[in-house]
Amino acid sequence: MGLGVKLGDLRRAKGESLQETADAVGTTKGHLWQLEKGNATKPAITLVQALADHFGVSIAYLVGEDLDAEDADPELVGMFRQASEFSPTEREILRNLMQTLHDQLKRRRQDGDEVSR
Repeated sequence: MGLGVKLGDLRRAKGESLQETADAVGTTKGHLWQLEKGNATKPAITLVQALADHFGVSIAYLVGEDLDAEDADPELVGMFRQASEFSPTEREILRNLMQTLHDQLKRRRQDGDEVSR
């Protein structure tokens, strides 16, 4: 589950409008809407922290890096745990490979290709 979906779910669970949440965290209704729809990428860490504080969750939960979250993919968690044993050089190789794969995914999305999960 991505940041936008989590934000929308948390906001609705709290019974807040876009405007109420935006006012509470110091952003605009439009920017919050863009985040929820997944159209805004790389929000400022200050905004992510404000959202986490407002909803009473961790930043890791909001950005999908909480390995203990209910919706964490067990296969990915296992891969992450294996990677924690890598040397700095091996981690750099893995980081570069993941960046290459992410760039390819972004290009496919921009080209309108079907992206499977």
